[in-house]
Amino acid sequence: MTKPPTELAANLERLRRDDLYRRRRVLSGPQGPHLSVDGRGLLAFCSNDYLGLANHPQVIAALQRGAARYGVGSGAAHLVCGHSTAHQALEEELADFTGRPRALLFSTGYMANLGVISALAGHGQQVFEDRLNHASLIDGARLSGARLRRYPHGDLPALARLLGRQGAGRAHGPSAPLIATDGVFSMDGDVAPLCALAEVAEAEGAWLLVDDAHGLGVLGASGRGSLELAGLGAAQVPILMGTLGKAFGTFGAFVAGGEDLIETLIQRARSYIYTTALPPAVAEATRASLRLVRAEPWRRDHLRALIGRFRRGASALGLPVTDSQTPIQPLVLGDSRRALLWSQALEAAGILVTAIRPPTVPQGTARLRLTLSAAHSETDVDRLLEALAALAQGAEPQPEADPCRA
Repeated sequence: MTKPPTELAANLERLRRDDLYRRRRVLSGPQGPHLSVDGRGLLAFCSNDYLGLANHPQVIAALQRGAARYGVGSGAAHLVCGHSTAHQALEEELADFTGRPRALLFSTGYMANLGVISALAGHGQQVFEDRLNHASLIDGARLSGARLRRYPHGDLPALARLLGRQGAGRAHGPSAPLIATDGVFSMDGDVAPLCALAEVAEAEGAWLLVDDAHGLGVLGASGRGSLELAGLGAAQVPILMGTLGKAFGTFGAFVAGGEDLIETLIQRARSYIYTTALPPAVAEATRASLRLVRAEPWRRDHLRALIGRFRRGASALGLPVTDSQTPIQPLVLGDSRRALLWSQALEAAGILVTAIRPPTVPQGTARLRLTLSAAHSETDVDRLLEALAALAQGAEPQPEADPCRA
């Protein structure tokens, strides 16, 4: 007699039935446009390695030198004995790059957002967030114990109304409200209305936190991100979070801001205090990638040219492109099954693009999240457009035996 399915098994089966099941892929080589995935060579358009630095020889060499000097692991948290000269140097260089007095390293961007929000907000306080913010910002507010107030995407009048009902807080004081937003929204690729957000924050005496994980290194004349693009500095945006595993090609994250902010995070951010520091060798690799970001603006120039090439081609094909001018170019297809089928058809053509489905994106907005890299060539982009043209002009692809592969 067979046993009834457990609750966990039933939930997993429900995900499969609803085309929401996710499966890991196994890579057998470095990041780059051409990947070996599950034993097959594929042209990839789904990595966040926007500047093509994850496999750069100078970054690899810096990692190797760092490992030879410091070993593989950091051994402890920053506040115990895990904070090395490599960490210290990288913090100082990130502070200089972002134009802020100090920077503080975190092991991941998720932990950075949890740490900064929990350190600045708590019970009796309020955090205001865009509805399309990254999960780490939303979870940071929820776990902090503060009241999370979410406003419709990019709707500044709605945010002002929510803030106005609460009364203005003391500017950057312990009871001030906190506004948190993505700089570049990770699933849509659009840039937040940062100038207007800064004006609202100033009027209401609120903190403004910008998570620029997908903007730093890519946007702005010198790669300083969405704030540089908007012409904003530390006075308008006192809290900046950035990650190192995207345009910088390595791993980790940081928060940059004023002296008192960083000291407060050192004393109160639990995700900083109670976790092992990232390996010093990774910090050395990131220092090398930061030097490349600053010294090689051609990477951003080439990336912008590829973005334009793709958008012109996609528009000519009548594909549902969004208003994104960033490396994130989503094609919103609607339901999860259609997104999966398009992803499978592209893979059959030798191109890897992941289908993004709820709950990562809202219901009815499943999509292909295409991402471009400075390591791509024009020929790569043209090949992608040819494959998409075949999908757009032909019949809808039919499901394979396993519709949950993507």
